[in-house]
Amino acid sequence: MSSDWETVIGLEVHCELRTVTKLFCGCRNAFGDEPNTNICPVCLGLPGSLPVLNRQAVELAMRIGAALHCEVRGSIFHRKNYFYPDMPKDYQISQYDEPLNVNGSLELPDGTRIGIERAHMEEDTGKTTHVGTSGRIHGADFSLVDYNRAGVPLVEIVSRPDIRGAEQARTYVSELRAILVATGASDGKMEEGSLRVDANVSVHHPDEAFGTRCEIKNLNSLRSLGRAIDYEVRRQISVLEDGGRVVQETRHWNEDEGRTSSMRSKEEAYDYRYFPEPDLVPIDPPETWKAAVRESLPVLPAQRRRELAARAGMAPADVALLVELDLDALVTSAVALGADPRIAVNRAANEVAAALGSAPSLDPAAFATVCRMEAEGRLTATQAKAVLGELLVSGGDPVAIADARGFAPVDSGLVEAAVDDAIGADAAAWARYVAGEDKVAGMFVGKVMKATGGKADGGTVTAILQRKRSAAQA
Repeated sequence: MSSDWETVIGLEVHCELRTVTKLFCGCRNAFGDEPNTNICPVCLGLPGSLPVLNRQAVELAMRIGAALHCEVRGSIFHRKNYFYPDMPKDYQISQYDEPLNVNGSLELPDGTRIGIERAHMEEDTGKTTHVGTSGRIHGADFSLVDYNRAGVPLVEIVSRPDIRGAEQARTYVSELRAILVATGASDGKMEEGSLRVDANVSVHHPDEAFGTRCEIKNLNSLRSLGRAIDYEVRRQISVLEDGGRVVQETRHWNEDEGRTSSMRSKEEAYDYRYFPEPDLVPIDPPETWKAAVRESLPVLPAQRRRELAARAGMAPADVALLVELDLDALVTSAVALGADPRIAVNRAANEVAAALGSAPSLDPAAFATVCRMEAEGRLTATQAKAVLGELLVSGGDPVAIADARGFAPVDSGLVEAAVDDAIGADAAAWARYVAGEDKVAGMFVGKVMKATGGKADGGTVTAILQRKRSAAQA
């Protein structure tokens, strides 16, 4: 395959809202309950039942819109007609041409902005389980339907076709999930179906119009999202380079086989015969309500990255992991207490992150002390990691831990002498290092660490080696 193809991706992310009850009735909104126990005449669409809109769902949808920099405006619901067992009414109540949130954007950790076309409200469907070896309706022995999920409030967030690859798509969904969780609108649990992704994928030559897109349905993990997009891109390029044409359709992702397969021809809006829902009044949130929603938003991931990056003197992308792991508050507090910003970032992103979930909460003051001791040369990097490791297991005073372990600065003259001894003991290795073979440095650092009982600082040893190599090359 030639490489002069550009991938174009637009994502439709469906997130269930964290409400107590469903969108149009009083049934419980809960995952994992006994099948078909959270149902009533309204969510089953029985004759004579009437929907009543859930105010909390509207507010959570507005929070999503505000967090995504959307214009939040009045909207109406429509009936989206289709026939399938997972929708007991044979139609879905959804916002169509007048969605609640429009024209927004989402900022990725690297600063790229992805446009948001719309974020509209709708009700979820039930869940169909096809029993048999295939796991799909074709070839199933029989199918079971659980209507507990039918009527659960959803917001569908539709991006513009601004995404240019599988990795960027994964980053977008990860960032969006963090925003949804931060706002309290959704728990973002892809493994429970709270967050599901449909990917519209096409390829084209950059100097040509966009190609024909195919939609991959119901991707429920970041891994599946990336693999499905990569496979579909390869498939479409292969079709085009063989002289064929891509057919617009909906495709199914098979995780076990690592491939997509045709599911059905792509529906258009007219196939669903939309018409306004006659039993619901329009939504027209007043400006006071919109303002209250905006003011209630927490500090979102992009702003947290900018604030931490400014304190650490780094790029926002370099501290994205800390924000994702909710370690930015620890680092910010430690820096405020005098910790070296870069050391604090490095220790948090490595040692602290590795202990998440298995270690007690780390006192910011103790963390700051370890970082200061390393910056001042009172601890080597190796010693600082050891002290921090003990703090993460049992807490305590960093200074007392360092003293108990016998950690003390090594005289710079002794380190220099140890470097000279290591060089003298292996002239051939030193010649290779001087000639530019950088990997040899690790061997010399190891010898110096052994000679000093592990008390020398690896960074200091490396700096001495580089200085001596420069002198030898002069």
